[in-house]
Amino acid sequence: MRFLGVAAVVLVASGARAAPLQRFFVMGDGTLAIVNAHTGERAEVRYRKADGTYDQAAIARIRHAFRSEGDSSEGKASLRLIEVLSWVQKTSRVRPLTLMSGYRSPDYNEGLRAKGMRAAGGSLHTEGLAADVAFPRAVLRPLWMKVRALDCCGAGYYAKEGFLHIDVGQPRFWEPSTSRVEENLSAGNARLFGRTEFDRYAKGEEIVVALHAMTVAPVRVGREAWFVMAGREPARVVLDVAGTPGEGCVELGVSGATVRLRGVEEVGRGAFRLTTCEPRPGRTPAAVETNVTEVR
Repeated sequence: MRFLGVAAVVLVASGARAAPLQRFFVMGDGTLAIVNAHTGERAEVRYRKADGTYDQAAIARIRHAFRSEGDSSEGKASLRLIEVLSWVQKTSRVRPLTLMSGYRSPDYNEGLRAKGMRAAGGSLHTEGLAADVAFPRAVLRPLWMKVRALDCCGAGYYAKEGFLHIDVGQPRFWEPSTSRVEENLSAGNARLFGRTEFDRYAKGEEIVVALHAMTVAPVRVGREAWFVMAGREPARVVLDVAGTPGEGCVELGVSGATVRLRGVEEVGRGAFRLTTCEPRPGRTPAAVETNVTEVR
């Protein structure tokens, strides 16, 4: 009887253990296998642990395989992008994924533009938010349609070249004839956008927001933000910065720079809205919204 009692206690304790928080709305199976088409570098890793946290050594291996083709510079590879690529890998059943272009250093990207190549100014490749991935012809278009249906990402279909461009910027889709890359649409901060580090947060957890596609620096943001949820009054959120909350502005000097939001007590699903301050360079918008985020 004593042993039965101990077993019962163990089972109850095990049943009470909380499931890991699923950090993103679009997630793969926690593994990624990629090969860089230009360097031959391979990475086959389990980047997400059983407890839902991320293995930084595995992320570093992915980042190394993502490095810039032209000058071998190593940059970021966002967790959001890694999860989307893992989802793509699982959905397409293509393993490993063949990476045509991952991270690009800003200098290399500008060099491509100077040569007349189809490289966007303010390309999300330069921030570790984009990847060009080759697929068999039979897979290419159906997979593009599936990525489009997620409504989470940028999805470019390059049938002739045999690859998809996938990024974790604002949801949109295109083909070469509709890409408008030659118009430099990001010039003057016209496409400035925010991204939270994760999609899901626990109530009261600190939330990190990065501003991306900043082509003219600096950008100054107000010390107050708003959590905007459908059908509800926006909830005020304070930026966690030095100084008096609510007074003055915070200067962000480079694309990808972050601010931290503290004390988000409202539970719900919505986007965070940050306001920018005068003087606004170029076509900087008066307000910048993030992706949809869930606080629970």
